[in-house]
Amino acid sequence: MGTVFVSAEEAANGRLIDARFHLAEKDRGKQEFREGHIKGAIYWDLEENLSDMAKKEGRHPMPSKEQLQNLFEVSGLTYEDQIYIYDQGGEPFAARAWWMLKFANFPNVYIVNGGFQALKEAGLQVTDEVKEFQRSKLSLDWNEAIFAARNDVKKVVDGLDKATLLDARAGERYRGEHEAIDKVAGHIPTAKNFDWEQLKQDSELHGNAKLRETFDKEENIIVYCGSGVTASPLYAVLADLGYHHLRLYVGSYSDWILEHEIETGENK
Repeated sequence: MGTVFVSAEEAANGRLIDARFHLAEKDRGKQEFREGHIKGAIYWDLEENLSDMAKKEGRHPMPSKEQLQNLFEVSGLTYEDQIYIYDQGGEPFAARAWWMLKFANFPNVYIVNGGFQALKEAGLQVTDEVKEFQRSKLSLDWNEAIFAARNDVKKVVDGLDKATLLDARAGERYRGEHEAIDKVAGHIPTAKNFDWEQLKQDSELHGNAKLRETFDKEENIIVYCGSGVTASPLYAVLADLGYHHLRLYVGSYSDWILEHEIETGENK
């Protein structure tokens, strides 16, 4: 997929999407946008825009293609746009929006490393005025190759499809030692673990030697987490490092446990 992360300076000219969100305070991101955002930015909410909370496929279910197309068109986006997405920096929300756009095969989509604060420090204007864009009309070419559904993951678990399942949650949740959110503790059978927070450097996300040394660039990798949100930055960093055979299981662990068994401990 090539370059995923860019500096704030590189985002000075293009369409801007503000994806700030706080899982513990679900209206806070919207409030922050209303109080001040980068001039020209539109706001996408994790639960209102980047999930279909009416579905029962995990805690942040995948929107339909129709819902996503409507979001993109209402936002006035086209395939010709240079699109830069930011959150509060070093968080998973811009990566979630980035992945949704890549699923729709937008060619020029980037995550601003450092987020909102970095853009302010780079001199981009902050305003509370919300810009309106004329609705676009899109003919989308969906990239099914980067999406994994529950049945795709089941084929890997059953040995019918060869791929590495990669759990992006904290090690204690992966091993089943502690689980404060989902009703069952553990991980999808055969999965390995790489805590996405190891990629955080202050308010930025970067690949590291451990990630590169643990997983081969030619591996088929399906990334998941608890609800598909924190898997997104791990997916994005792998893509930025040049891993080409990546899929995101958007339903993730909270979807898997609705139908299937789990395991605990650690897979090397």
